[in-house]
Amino acid sequence: MSGHSKWNNIKGRKEKSDAERSKIFTKIGREIMVAVKEGGANIDSNSKLKMAIAKARQYNMPNDRINGIIKKNSEVDNSNFVEQTYEGYGVGGVAVVVKCFTDNKNRTSSDVKYAFDKYGGSLGSSGCVSYLFTSRGEIVIEKGENFDSDKAIELAINLNAVDCIDEEVFTVITEPNASSVNEVVTAFESEGYTILSSGVEMVASNYIKLSDSQRETFNKMLDKLNESDDVIDIIHNLEEEDDE
Repeated sequence: MSGHSKWNNIKGRKEKSDAERSKIFTKIGREIMVAVKEGGANIDSNSKLKMAIAKARQYNMPNDRINGIIKKNSEVDNSNFVEQTYEGYGVGGVAVVVKCFTDNKNRTSSDVKYAFDKYGGSLGSSGCVSYLFTSRGEIVIEKGENFDSDKAIELAINLNAVDCIDEEVFTVITEPNASSVNEVVTAFESEGYTILSSGVEMVASNYIKLSDSQRETFNKMLDKLNESDDVIDIIHNLEEEDDE
């Protein structure tokens, strides 16, 4: 799930259980499905599909499974699936955005509302918390033994990147669209860099701290939301424990 320590999120992927990984594959599969529905099965002409496939590979989804999803969804009508976004507040006033792909809005709305209500949150109207986040493209690059920050920055500048963040990992910030992200990924990979993650992210302008008991309740809400295959991503502005 999205947060403000991208590196912690990336490292967490290696610690996923088989059950958790299967759940993630299901969600990414829906992203690929929607991308095919919207732009076709040609990765060269479908930036959104290319980005979804890159995400799948970052989670080590087998190529056979990726190709199978693309083939299946290029042959069937998935017009009943739509993107749906819900916004609200969790316990302690944490802003939450829930992104879904669903073929049944009533089912998804009911599941999301139940999770919020059960754990002290409240759903709001569209736009009630999204203004607290800024969308941007993020490409996170591994800093290997011979990594040269100056060369990486120069390459990013030549690609019209918005910004670079040089910390434990090297992050290139782009405009918030799939084509900009894919352009940077392709260029850095061609130069031999290892891409740890890439995509369009929502980044919070500020973060909320919770007590231990509130944090436990909030995490239970996240777990409940993630039980639904319809839920693809959850963005929030909870301050991470490591930063407290």
